[in-house]
Amino acid sequence: MEKETYLTFILGQECFAVNVSNVLEVLEKQQITQVPNAPGHLLGIINFRGVILPVVNMHKRFGISEMTPEEMSSFLIVFEIGDDESKVTIAATADAVKDVIDINPEEIKPLPEMGISYDAQFIQGAIRRDSGFILILKTEKIFSAADTVIVNN
Repeated sequence: MEKETYLTFILGQECFAVNVSNVLEVLEKQQITQVPNAPGHLLGIINFRGVILPVVNMHKRFGISEMTPEEMSSFLIVFEIGDDESKVTIAATADAVKDVIDINPEEIKPLPEMGISYDAQFIQGAIRRDSGFILILKTEKIFSAADTVIVNN
């Protein structure tokens, strides 16, 4: 199988990766406008090239402990997910963006059922790199249709 390209980023103490085919752009922290009564994992909205995008707080989405305001996420990753008929663009927080790496699909190993603090439906598997693991995310599973409701209503 042919290698695929992934963007790696940090949330808390963990390293994650997403397929670059779903990434439009990486932005430095933007001014986020809060939306009243939005779900807890939605920080609010930003203006991205004239389009209003919802911003997902990935710490809350994955149940990773919140950081102090000084440590808070300093990057936004803009994702485009879905097919040609129903594409959704959404932004998500990241504490740091690391590298773009190539991964052989055979390298991705399934996670064991026990001891996972993240919702396993979001995780395709893990790869071992250097002295730790990189969790490979299923981008299309992370964001629900409900995440875009705040801008579509």
